[in-house]
Amino acid sequence: MQHVEGKTAFITGGASGAGLGMAAAFLKNGMKVVLADIRRDSLTRAAEYFGHSPDVHALTLDVADRAAFARAADEAEEVFGPVHILCNNAGINLFVPIEECTYNDWDWVMGVNFGGVVNGIQTFVPRIRRHGQGGHIVNTASMAAFVPSPAAGIYTASKFAVRGLSEALRLSLYRYGIGVSVFCPGLINSGIYESEKVRPARLSSPENAAKSQETMDRLPEIHRAGMAPEEVGDKVLEGIRQNRMYIFSHPEFKDELQDLFDIVLGSLPDEAVPQKRLEFEQWRRNEVKQAIEAADRV
Repeated sequence: MQHVEGKTAFITGGASGAGLGMAAAFLKNGMKVVLADIRRDSLTRAAEYFGHSPDVHALTLDVADRAAFARAADEAEEVFGPVHILCNNAGINLFVPIEECTYNDWDWVMGVNFGGVVNGIQTFVPRIRRHGQGGHIVNTASMAAFVPSPAAGIYTASKFAVRGLSEALRLSLYRYGIGVSVFCPGLINSGIYESEKVRPARLSSPENAAKSQETMDRLPEIHRAGMAPEEVGDKVLEGIRQNRMYIFSHPEFKDELQDLFDIVLGSLPDEAVPQKRLEFEQWRRNEVKQAIEAADRV
């Protein structure tokens, strides 16, 4: 979607961090923006940051609540009309090794980081298809979608899932003039270290919340050194305009990714493959290649 002027974007986790940066980039390029966030205080600050612009509409949303997502979509359309760009950006973190996590930890982190993306897709894709004006979906993953962290295992799992979902979705939605990108940032000047403040009581895990908070308490200073949200937003908008499958904002991961891909390729067996298997994989590869080329043309 090269021409975004006059279009409407719906951004989850839009009141701070990367979401706020996306909103800033979209607004200065002539778009209308719906900021959806679970924290009312953050939405209030965001509205003030944008000078209570008539092109910004703020609403509270728990992305894990499917009925609330549908109501939020209805409200967005009532205010600004059809939504063209969906940014599934809301995310939380938990710094607890997988072997120490509870079911509540799993349900909370996966419910927001992956389930929130699923809910956004299920809510908005049919609406974008119906209005027929094309669109773009940006699913925020993380560099953790490529580089695992033993300190944040569920977070890593959720981001790998978002990456896989986005790659598959891109090869489906091009038929409807809808582009899909997965956004994989590194360190951003954001408040994700306040994740525990929005954990629902029904998914409480007091011991692990305390463990995670020990790490979280050290993060504010680290995150202040992160990329400015406004720079992040500009890079996401550029990725949308160029219809990139992957939107990478942080160049410092290049060598690490090269090492990772070298390990992957080096782990493949070096042996003869039966002809029938080769024929099947060649057919599959051609089908995927054609879909990729078509998706790149959206």
